[in-house]
Amino acid sequence: MDNTRANSAKKVVVLLLLAIVMTISLGVSSYQGAEITLTVEGETVQMVSYSATVEELLMDEEIEFGKDTLVEPGLDTLLTPGLKITVTDPKTYTVVFKDDVYELKSYNTRVEDILEDADINIGPKDFSTPALDSEVRTNTTIEFFQVEEKLRVENTSIPFETEVINNIRLDKGITNTLQEGKDGSKRSHIKDIYINGEMSSSVVVLDTVVSEPVSQVIERGVNDVVSTSRGDVRFKEALILNASAYDLSFASTGKRPGDPGYGITASGTTARPGTVAVDPRVIPLGTKLYVESLDGSRDYGFAIAEDTGGAIKGYKIDLFYNSNAAAMSFGRRDVKVYILD
Repeated sequence: MDNTRANSAKKVVVLLLLAIVMTISLGVSSYQGAEITLTVEGETVQMVSYSATVEELLMDEEIEFGKDTLVEPGLDTLLTPGLKITVTDPKTYTVVFKDDVYELKSYNTRVEDILEDADINIGPKDFSTPALDSEVRTNTTIEFFQVEEKLRVENTSIPFETEVINNIRLDKGITNTLQEGKDGSKRSHIKDIYINGEMSSSVVVLDTVVSEPVSQVIERGVNDVVSTSRGDVRFKEALILNASAYDLSFASTGKRPGDPGYGITASGTTARPGTVAVDPRVIPLGTKLYVESLDGSRDYGFAIAEDTGGAIKGYKIDLFYNSNAAAMSFGRRDVKVYILD
């Protein structure tokens, strides 16, 4: 019985000692305070606080906070050594997106986070001014640009090239097509870039040749000497013209002897063999010519462009003959006309 009472007494003494130790420990801890990190609007300080809770700390330090102030951790959190506390008030920003301009409040200072608070989905190509990773101050205007890329396929032609071969056996001014040119084709894969819904630029991603172009081959005459009854004569250019013939008859000119201008050319000269009518846009009046037959008949020979005619337009020429029979016999045929120096 005595042993039992002794053991009970010992337990009471131990419990009392433990209670005293805990009380002393809590008192020492309270006296020493808690080392914490406090960040208010981005400004951070290390401090020792003897407050019991976060709310008590803010009040003790006279840090203002309202219902919209974000305090982390919560106000009723007990202070413990190493605790990190942040206090942030919402800030006002202006966001410009397409045609919309609106203000929003955010606890964030990084542009990308602010835009996300505005429920704007930011794609991998999107950008902003200031840049997405920028830290900004309150009342900053942020302009957001949404980038969209669309792919399309476009078929286009590849123009053929022209190859010119000089031929000394061909008269200057005469050309022949030895091979017709043909355009090729290609298929282009194009990326169109739209910024805020409007086309900004296009980039060719891939070009594929569907068919190669075929070059046009032309031979060009470079000979500038024609043989005539007077010997070799140099010329500037040779033309193939469609020739007809006329005389002074009413059927050819619409005039009779005695009518004003009868027998007079557009240049004011008297019509005679060697006078020819031309289109001045092709051969200027007063130009000296040599008219060569292409069918083996006798050449018309040397001539001067002195006249015009209502039906002589473009690459045509009208040769004067003294008689209606000679003009009618000539008919209509192609001739080679040399423009002389």
